[in-house]
Amino acid sequence: MAEPYSMIVIGDGWRSRFLCRMAQAVPDKLRVNLVVGHHADRLEAIARDYGVPTTTDADAVAATSADFVAVVVSWPATPGLVAQLAEQGRYVYCETPPAPDMDGLRALWARIADRAELVQVGEQYYRMPGHASRLALVRSGVVGTPNSVEIASTHMYHAVALIRDYLGIGFEPATVNARSFTAPMLDPLHFDGWEENPQPKPLETQIATIDFGGGRYGLYNFVDNQWWNPLLSRRIVIRGSLGEIVDDAVMRFKDGVPMPSRIEYRRLGRDMNLEGNEVATASFDGSVIWRNPCPGSYLSEDDLAVADHLIAMGRYARGEGPEIYPLAAGIHDHALGLAIGESARTCADVRVEGEPWMDAR
Repeated sequence: MAEPYSMIVIGDGWRSRFLCRMAQAVPDKLRVNLVVGHHADRLEAIARDYGVPTTTDADAVAATSADFVAVVVSWPATPGLVAQLAEQGRYVYCETPPAPDMDGLRALWARIADRAELVQVGEQYYRMPGHASRLALVRSGVVGTPNSVEIASTHMYHAVALIRDYLGIGFEPATVNARSFTAPMLDPLHFDGWEENPQPKPLETQIATIDFGGGRYGLYNFVDNQWWNPLLSRRIVIRGSLGEIVDDAVMRFKDGVPMPSRIEYRRLGRDMNLEGNEVATASFDGSVIWRNPCPGSYLSEDDLAVADHLIAMGRYARGEGPEIYPLAAGIHDHALGLAIGESARTCADVRVEGEPWMDAR
């Protein structure tokens, strides 16, 4: 049996704990060799909760072997640390975004463009069961050539990454037009839990079009805290030349008629099923289009995507698989996300073109 893919985690915040939890859930596939941070109390808790070695000694990174190093530190600290590790020849898994602003993105690319293949970005959304299933259908041509994608689910660079993935678009120039709207809305659940007596409060909605040319565009729609707010649905619409996918419903032209179908998920643990509690497979018209990559881990869909992304990073670092989400892609998607924010502030179009990473392939 192959050795689990190993990582060093730099950072001691909640994201570090997240990665340690993934390794704990799939110990046959992932292992944390070391966690390095600044806060002794946090590190002590990580060591206790996940049974991994921890240290405040940054020099320990160089002395510790691992397939890759996961950088999960603050936005301002990320680009310098990523560049330093890449210059040392280490494979790097970098949390989103690779740098906080356009100047930082350009500086990072200028510094390590010749080593960019060592750096991959933690953009896991396309590995979630729903997105992975829809992407499989789009790439199989079920709805023809995709021409537009609406994402009302997640924010900025995450949404942009999905839009480009569904459209099959590389680093083409794009024009962004965005606006913001504020209205009262109940927002009862946050990262740290439920509010005791929630009341409607002003929440901002950003809506943007991203015009890639040739009739291809993305429609971005995000409300403050939409990830957590249980009152807000998630909506994904992919339109193609032969039909569209709306969430898990598919309508396309086949055999001379409009034909409806659905993506169906086999979920364990329902009713009398005693196999566990997780998504096992997704199917379409009688064919399996997605399988759980970590069966028996009982992870949520988002956790499963992260674990799968980390495993794929291990494969890439060992030369066993392709890139998972290259640095140029992470930079470009954040540049488009920043353009959404700029356009919303200025109420003017923002053009993203001519950036040095856009020539990367």
